[in-house]
Amino acid sequence: MRDLAELYAALDATTSTQARRQALQHYFARASAADAAWAVYLLAGGKPRQVVSTRELRAVARQLAGLPEWLFEECYQTVGDWAETVALLLPPPSRPQQQPLAAWMREVLALRALEPALRAQALADQWARLPVEQRLLHGKLITGALRVGVGRGVLTQALAELSGLPAPLLAQRLMGYTRADARPDATDWQALLAPVGAQTAPGAGPGTWDGQPYPFFLAQPLVAHETTELAALLGAPQDWLVEWKWDGIRAQLIRRGAQALWTRGEELVTDRFPELAALIARLPPGTVLDGEIVVWRDGRPQPFALMQQRLGRLRVGPALVRELPVVLLAYDLLEWGGQDWRARPLQQRRAQLQRLVQDLDDARLHLSPELPVPAGQGWEVLQRQRQAARAQGAEGLMLKHRAGAYGVGRTRSVGVWWKWKSDPYTVDAVLVYAQRGHGRRAGLYTDYTLALWSHPPGHPQRQLVPFAKAYSGLSDAELQRVDAIVRRTTRDSFGPVRAVEPTLVFEVGFEGVAPSRRHKSGVAVRFPRLLRWRTDKSVHEADTLATLQALAGVIAQPAVQER
Repeated sequence: MRDLAELYAALDATTSTQARRQALQHYFARASAADAAWAVYLLAGGKPRQVVSTRELRAVARQLAGLPEWLFEECYQTVGDWAETVALLLPPPSRPQQQPLAAWMREVLALRALEPALRAQALADQWARLPVEQRLLHGKLITGALRVGVGRGVLTQALAELSGLPAPLLAQRLMGYTRADARPDATDWQALLAPVGAQTAPGAGPGTWDGQPYPFFLAQPLVAHETTELAALLGAPQDWLVEWKWDGIRAQLIRRGAQALWTRGEELVTDRFPELAALIARLPPGTVLDGEIVVWRDGRPQPFALMQQRLGRLRVGPALVRELPVVLLAYDLLEWGGQDWRARPLQQRRAQLQRLVQDLDDARLHLSPELPVPAGQGWEVLQRQRQAARAQGAEGLMLKHRAGAYGVGRTRSVGVWWKWKSDPYTVDAVLVYAQRGHGRRAGLYTDYTLALWSHPPGHPQRQLVPFAKAYSGLSDAELQRVDAIVRRTTRDSFGPVRAVEPTLVFEVGFEGVAPSRRHKSGVAVRFPRLLRWRTDKSVHEADTLATLQALAGVIAQPAVQER
């Protein structure tokens, strides 16, 4: 594990893509096949389930370090990361030894099955054998919190340069590699770097199971707002297929020898959506569809908040399927008749997809409708459509060139997709609580709880009611200034949280809003972030809950007509 720990440190020490690729190549060129297989899994975003709870980890480490609980907690608040805190506070290893990554992964994963007392002993034994510089990585592995900061594209390119294989082929072979039940070994590494056209035994490694998805094609964000900018960047709108950007779960439906449903996060969810599993069985063999899973009731897509309710259930029974039924809004055909169609023009793929949906005539499968742009009309038509996106249950518009192929990841090499999202909802809110951040932000108060007024000015019961937490949106200089104000205006402390005098107003942006019984405000917002510090506004000018509750009423959506 020493080599991976050195790689982790090297990747964390630079933001240079070239330097990171070189560090990755240096590691894989000398790693054993078994270690390389696990390293690819971890670097590509694989996350083994947490094998030791944070509370248990903290108790065992605190006992070994001989520290009182308050001091251990204070150290964590200063460091901002549990794995790093433990690595720093543990006594030196009594019998350090070097052991391959694959062997350590077997030991780490075995912790989960142990009784608490035996797990504590095993943890102490592992720490006693781990050199100090490897304890941080070990802590990340047992808590399931390993974040390397290397995109899959960088990893794929590094492996392509090392092996001489095409990057798109490696991207395809990596799909499904990080699934939750994966236990990669030397055979997986050999299959990953097998020569083009090489045949491997079924189940021997990545790319060998016929239920494997294709790499998802991702859209570029479109930030141009003026119609003149759009015309200069994209040309005529008639050259583009325009659809709603649906607010659901991106997925591929696969019907080969195997039948599978994969999300963009490479999670195999066939069992979580039994109605779509039944739909897959009706597809012609050799078919792969790309689309969006949405909750569908009363002939229209429902808010993502309802999808979250379904995702939060451990068991999906008939009652839940009836209460929160889902459909697939299909927008691309990746495989047809067992042939890879991704290199064909979008308009050809779309035409065959439309015929498939019509012939199948299944209520669980809808064709994502195209938004036509009449001849002679310009981008101002789509500007108006974009402004109406939320009324359709969508996040904005998708623009896909009609002649474009289906690419890999967020690339413009073979085609291009643009996502033109609606402007976020916004309210002006007051900072009422602050907590120190983690990692690079440890020691600074950067995690904020925001509040709105319960009633308009002059009301006798007017008070600030928390409604959201936000962690991003300010510059480093602004964070430093806010941190100083938090420390100066603290009026009470609750462990790591500080209650502050209400003096700061921020414009808060968010993508969605829905009624909620769990929140004191009665409303839940989606993806809140700080847009700007409103130094021009006083606290009393901040918005009220009525403003937010009015936005929650936007959720009702009309039906999508096309099937």
